Amino acid sequence: MKKDGQFYRDMQRYIAVTTIGPSTLRNQGASGVIEAAQKRLAAVELSAFSVRNEGDFLASLNAQTERLRTALPLRAQNWGAARKALNLFLRDICYNRFLCERHALARLEDWMEIPLDGLVARALKRRAGRGKLPQWPGLNELTAGVSGSFQAFAREFAAGKGISRVHLDMRLWTEER
Repeated sequence: MKKDGQFYRDMQRYIAVTTIGPSTLRNQGASGVIEAAQKRLAAVELSAFSVRNEGDFLASLNAQTERLRTALPLRAQNWGAARKALNLFLRDICYNRFLCERHALARLEDWMEIPLDGLVARALKRRAGRGKLPQWPGLNELTAGVSGSFQAFAREFAAGKGISRVHLDMRLWTEER
């Protein structure tokens, strides 16, 4: 059956709401963070990610991270929370065949980041070995530079496993529970 535009908007909203729940963005410094993130992600123009190279993808990821960050309540506008939410959302969009096909997002798989949080950071640090990754500052204090160090290691580690780093999340998160 042919899907109309409303179907795809509903699907995107569904993914935004189911991906960003209470455990995703807890303790971010203000109330209303979850709802604000869900609303902004439901409105993301996914075609912004339909790019041909990793540099363009990273530029879109950075721009959308900033848009999400500024959509969060004032005391919760931290880069780490916005980036984690966006990475989780994009992962779940790419895991959804309808939206992935409609926006030609399958090519993003190798460029996508692992969504970082304390649990994933600890798991990566353990696998990296002593002193190879910076101290985890917490999601509220996470910067692009610290994130980049974790992302670089995650890419290398995932390649050794024969997967893209975005998929490490499901392995590490379930192993660490």
